[in-house]
Amino acid sequence: MLTRATLTNDGRTIELGWEDGTRCRFHAIWLRDNALDDKTRSAGNGQRLITILDIPAETHIGATSMKGDALEVTFVPEGKTVSFPVQWLRANAYDRDEPRQPGWTGDVIQRWTKATMQNSVPRASYAAAFHGRGILREWLSAVRTYGFAVMDGLPAESGALCKVADLFGYIRETNYGRWFEVRAEVNPNNLAYTNLGLQAHTDNPYRDPVPTLQILACIENTVEGGESSVVDGFAVAAALQGENPDGFRLLSSNPARFEYAGSSGVRLQSKRPMIELGPDGELICIRFNNRSLAPTVDVPFAEMDGYYAAYRRFAELIEDPAFEVTFKLEAGQSFIVDNTRVMHARKAFSGIGKRWLQGCYADKDGLLSTLAAIEHDFREAAE
Repeated sequence: MLTRATLTNDGRTIELGWEDGTRCRFHAIWLRDNALDDKTRSAGNGQRLITILDIPAETHIGATSMKGDALEVTFVPEGKTVSFPVQWLRANAYDRDEPRQPGWTGDVIQRWTKATMQNSVPRASYAAAFHGRGILREWLSAVRTYGFAVMDGLPAESGALCKVADLFGYIRETNYGRWFEVRAEVNPNNLAYTNLGLQAHTDNPYRDPVPTLQILACIENTVEGGESSVVDGFAVAAALQGENPDGFRLLSSNPARFEYAGSSGVRLQSKRPMIELGPDGELICIRFNNRSLAPTVDVPFAEMDGYYAAYRRFAELIEDPAFEVTFKLEAGQSFIVDNTRVMHARKAFSGIGKRWLQGCYADKDGLLSTLAAIEHDFREAAE
């Protein structure tokens, strides 16, 4: 319950207090810009109907009153009164005392290692996810929380991986096509198409933006070896930061360069850090792919030794079995990874038998949008 609302700074700010002792302050201009009335926001889609220039620069609060579970605020000089639900104010509070340390992640993200994940890999059957929104919600939520999940029960046929993408969004087509084959080839244009083992990596760091989701589906797998594995890049980055804060700083504040020129008419290049932080220090992306790393030319000479030491240690941690979760895909199984967070790898396999996987890319915003819509519907049904 909201217990008090006190105007400060001549009405340009307001301080709110709750009965549990929590307090937070809001600026009048912020409240006016985020007003929820139908003259400020569209009732249909929630988008703003005004611009910042439509709000008087001298906006302040002239009066407030508490009515039930809402706070009514009158803005001057407009003379406009807007009602703000108390729960909305609490959920959108930005007046925080504690500073966030670089490398933080939101509460919904759970970092993991082999010890915490090997025996609890998130999975669902395709039929159950297709027919049950509750199952689909759990599976999509696992991808959001852990950065990967397995799906069983797909048809063991070419193109079946598209069914996974169709559950939440759309395939992102690239120069590799709508989807691509992952099996041994003669004179391949990518090492993924051989029977060699692959170091844990994120895909396509030479793109800007990178594909944010990758789906790999198994059509046939009768070889010895060839197990898939995943590594939580966020957990590895946290480990590096814990033992070598300066190394973490070097990998997150200096860009690496990536490039690909393996196909005729294709020359892809990007310049982004291996560990990417947002402006507020949030850990938002891992890019790690030794095969695609171009010469690093953006690190100052005085810091290059330290940068390479951090890069080496980051690679050692990624290779540490303590961070690796391993599973073998059988025909009709697939897995999805958040390509901005989770690295995937493959063990070497023999030339006896066949291993045929197909891969494609999709966008995380579609997955998160579908998940948010399902969660919204479930909340409304519960109310």
